[in-house]
Amino acid sequence: MLTPRQVFLQHVAQTSTAPLMIEIERAEGVYMYGPHGKKYLDLISGISVSCLGHSHPRIVQAVQEQAAKYMHLMVYGEFVASPQTSYAQALTALLPPSLDSVYFTNSGAEAVEGAMKLAKRHTGRTQFVHFRKSYHGSTQGALSLIGDEYFKRAFRPLLPDVIELEYGHMDDLEQITPHTAAVIIDPVQAESGVTIPTALYMQALRQRCTDTGALLIMDEIQTAFGRCGSMFAFEQYEIVPDILLLAKAFGGGMPLGAFIADRRIMQDLTDNPVLGHITTFGGHPVSCAAGLAALQVLQEENLIADVERKGALFESKLQHPKIRSVHRKGLMMALEFDSYEQNKKIIDSCIADGVLTDWFLFAPQSMRIGPPLIISDAEIGHACSIILNAIEQC
Repeated sequence: MLTPRQVFLQHVAQTSTAPLMIEIERAEGVYMYGPHGKKYLDLISGISVSCLGHSHPRIVQAVQEQAAKYMHLMVYGEFVASPQTSYAQALTALLPPSLDSVYFTNSGAEAVEGAMKLAKRHTGRTQFVHFRKSYHGSTQGALSLIGDEYFKRAFRPLLPDVIELEYGHMDDLEQITPHTAAVIIDPVQAESGVTIPTALYMQALRQRCTDTGALLIMDEIQTAFGRCGSMFAFEQYEIVPDILLLAKAFGGGMPLGAFIADRRIMQDLTDNPVLGHITTFGGHPVSCAAGLAALQVLQEENLIADVERKGALFESKLQHPKIRSVHRKGLMMALEFDSYEQNKKIIDSCIADGVLTDWFLFAPQSMRIGPPLIISDAEIGHACSIILNAIEQC
């Protein structure tokens, strides 16, 4: 009889040669529990998915109630499904008037793919601009926009007519021209180790896109729903994107993504050809019910108002000579060490002591801290003590 770990290695497709191999039996709040009762304080939220922690009772209730009514009915966009309409209405009420049409998908990568198609269809152009050390998904279109050749070279040829710029470099914006269909950017570049642009830069980018007729696609897959201290991070720059991408926390722990645009732009996918974009399971009723429940809890409990204070508390406690730098936006934080090897030892020590953390895709020397927004001050203190002890020992 194979153990679950053996089955995992033999029959579940692997994405690396060294998976974390942590077996979880249940999860609740900010904790996950192994089969023998060991608990882990979750500081990464499933990479910004579980903003309300694990198994939140309101979300669980919404999932159960919707599953009892109906699940899949028909391919997306044909039936009027109340979980979709209710969530779209609640979401667009929080957004600027020009972001009033929601196309639900299954994931963030699918939202990127849909946004790319919409940009090409609406502008009649083919060129995309993205940024070095950006990550927007691993499907072939989204992979074309990854800002690191290491992840792309084995799968070339990818999309042609793609330009890579330096994130935050004002002079590079001149490379956005009337040939550009769209520019895709993170309002905070997470995977480079939490790189934060200036408001001046983001406003200049918005203006350059307006002047050239290029669409501005804002990838808020990691940053939205309070992670950076506001419902959407783009609000902090006083700009509005043409297309907004959501996923991760958007589904409240269920698989869900979306690309959102002005209805007049989104209409371009409805004809010539008809079914310009289609998905079977996008906007699944159970996922939409979960996402709406999560959004309601986020608003009713005013959790976002405390995000910056909690992030600052983490930062104040995590002081050590071995930490080279700290980059933080709300409850998205990177602790930079001398090397990946040092960071990995510290992370392994934290996990052994019951605190789950990780590194960043393009900043492996930096520790990722992005806990559920519901984390308490006492839990922050406990996590920081474990991290500091691991740093001291490593």
